[in-house]
Order: sequence, then structure tokens, then C-alpha cells
Amino acid sequence: MNLQATKLSLAVEQRKDYLKNELLRYGYFKTPDNRQLYELTLSELEQIHINVKAQFGKEMSKDESA
Repeated sequence: MNLQATKLSLAVEQRKDYLKNELLRYGYFKTPDNRQLYELTLSELEQIHINVKAQFGKEMSKDESA
């Protein structure tokens, strides 16, 4: 593997680790189909992260308006 591919691979793993940690902070541990976070691809983690944050934002806005 060349240096550029190694750097890209490292960046992908770092981003996946960040997303997994963020999802854990939101209390998200498994997908609806029972897969663990470590089993997911970067794109799957990104999409779940977006959905979880959006849901959290909706819940927060409900609490503020109540």
C-alpha cells in the first residue's frame, strides 16, 4: 500500500471512530437489524449520525416548546 492510500485509510478509520463515539454519546448502540457500530461502513455511520442528530434536535425543540 502506498503512502497516500495509507493516509486515506487512516483518515477513514479516524472518522469512523469519531462517529462511533458520537453515536454512543447519543445512546445509539446497534442498528435496527442488530448490527454493532463496528460492523458498519463509513457511509452507513455518516447516515445514522445525521439521522440520530436530527431526531435529537426534534426532541429538544419539543421540550423547549412544552
